[in-house]
Amino acid sequence: MFCNLLATKKMTKEEAVKYYNPVLRRKAQSVALDEESKKTIERMKKVLKEEDGVGLAAPQIGESKKIIVINAEDGMFALLNPEIKEKSKESFTTKEGCLSIPGIWLDIARSKKVRVRALNEEGREMEIEGEDIFAVVLQHEIDHLHGKLFIDRAGTLVKWRSLVKYYFKKYFGNKWESI
Repeated sequence: MFCNLLATKKMTKEEAVKYYNPVLRRKAQSVALDEESKKTIERMKKVLKEEDGVGLAAPQIGESKKIIVINAEDGMFALLNPEIKEKSKESFTTKEGCLSIPGIWLDIARSKKVRVRALNEEGREMEIEGEDIFAVVLQHEIDHLHGKLFIDRAGTLVKWRSLVKYYFKKYFGNKWESI
């Protein structure tokens, strides 16, 4: 019997919550660097690695906390309570996607450069500057902490067309790829 239980136990990976989860639309709460936050960061890093993403916000794992994790070239790092302190007026447009809305990629214009203030994983206040793609990732993840998704930055028609496509793919599979 024990062998049967092991054989039938479903192996599931942890993944980002999807578009329809209400936590994605809530404003996240500020956090202190404590054991609970450290556990959240480790969980986020695990999900980000499993999902092969470049960034993740705590609401995307179902926790309404102001924490983001970035998967940079030199490794993953977390920012607690990040705030954009400065944005350039110059914009940068690129295709954006989101682990919470898989399969949807839209051209989104954002500030080309940003300066962000946050706490690092050691609890020290820091500032970080991003340009081009790195600036996009920072803005995208910080938007999640304010209950905003990248599709909210698209025009209304593009947003609704994308959501229809997302739901068709979710419920009917890839045969609706041409929508």
